[in-house]
Amino acid sequence: MKLTEDIKPVTCMKTRAAELLREVKRSRRPVVITQHGDAQAVVLDVATYEALRDASLLLQLTSQGEADVQAGRTTPQSEVFASARRRLKREK
Repeated sequence: MKLTEDIKPVTCMKTRAAELLREVKRSRRPVVITQHGDAQAVVLDVATYEALRDASLLLQLTSQGEADVQAGRTTPQSEVFASARRRLKREK
């Protein structure tokens, strides 16, 4: 993070929103918006936001899977594949 470029006061967002959005999209770096010197929001380009959201969802799924394994909520692979084969045969 470059402090001179990546932290902006809310007045910058009010007066130069289009320019701010162009820069965020070009650089793909988040910009912290401050109000009265305190950080209040972060502006991200859509691609970065989606990547962060996807990574967060993947971590949640991994955590849920690990909890299931520890709690013994598992099914052997052979049973899962056999069930899938039966379903596929019924759908034909």
